[in-house]
This record gives sequence, C-alpha cells and structure tokens, in this order.
Amino acid sequence: MSRSLGRSLPPDLLNRLSQSDLRSHLGKAIPLITLDAEGRPHPMLVSYLEVRAIDPRTIRVVISARSRSAQNLRERRVATLLLVEPDQALYVKVRASDGPHPVVELSDFALFVLTVEDVLEDAPGEWERGIRIGSGLRYAPSPSLDEPWARATLKALAQEGP
Repeated sequence: MSRSLGRSLPPDLLNRLSQSDLRSHLGKAIPLITLDAEGRPHPMLVSYLEVRAIDPRTIRVVISARSRSAQNLRERRVATLLLVEPDQALYVKVRASDGPHPVVELSDFALFVLTVEDVLEDAPGEWERGIRIGSGLRYAPSPSLDEPWARATLKALAQEGP
C-alpha cells in the first residue's frame, strides 16, 4: 500500500539522486514511466548517471531526444520515476517543467527539467510481513565515468539553468 510523502524529495532520496555518491549507484536502473498518446504507461530504463536531483523539487534527466519517452514528455509533460530497492520502493511523480534542451556534446540527447509533484512510498501491508524486495533492477557492466558520453551527460545535468 502506498502513502504520500509529500510534494518534495525526502532528504535520503534527495541525497541518493544528487549524484553525490554516484559510483555506489552505477549499475542500478530506474524505470521512467511516461504517458503515451493512447493514455498508456510507456516505460524506459534510465540510470543514476542520467538523473540528478538539483533540490527537493527539481530533477534533471538526460534521455535520447528521439525516444518515445522524450516525445511523451514533450507532448504530455508527465512521468513517474520508480526507485525500487530491497529497503524501499518509491514512486516519484513529476511534471516536465522545462525542456527539452539540447545536450551540447551529445547531439542525439535532450535534457528535461522535472518538477516533483508527489512522492509515494510503497510499504508492505500487514499480511505481507516478512516479505521484501530481493533486489532492485540492475544492469552490467557499469559504465565508466571517464567515457565521453558519461562526462557529457554529467556536465549537462550539473550546468546552471536549463
């Protein structure tokens, strides 16, 4: 059962998404769910490398500019990030408040600025006592932060303004 934690990222989630400890989150995937033209959820996997919380209400994301997810964000402006780990499942409902903006060194990518509208925590029900998520979504190998695309993505997410 989920409960709302409010319209901003709680401190632990803000820290996790701030990229302050990015290396420990490499290899973890985050589903980004947008809404397609028929009103259906459209999933895309992003990584902690491609997402950065700027403050408790602002998240930036860099995704392929030609993807259906980018098109959905341009047209309908809504999305949900799913952060699923053994200790916690959180759903961050966001609205694209700015973007897409070109990523200078990655011509096929776009930066979107997302405003947090609600953070939901999915906690186990009483009947689920003792049951927990065994693992979050993972991918391998983890990218090197020295790769040109990784450096360009980090630079775009860190820049002042859009």
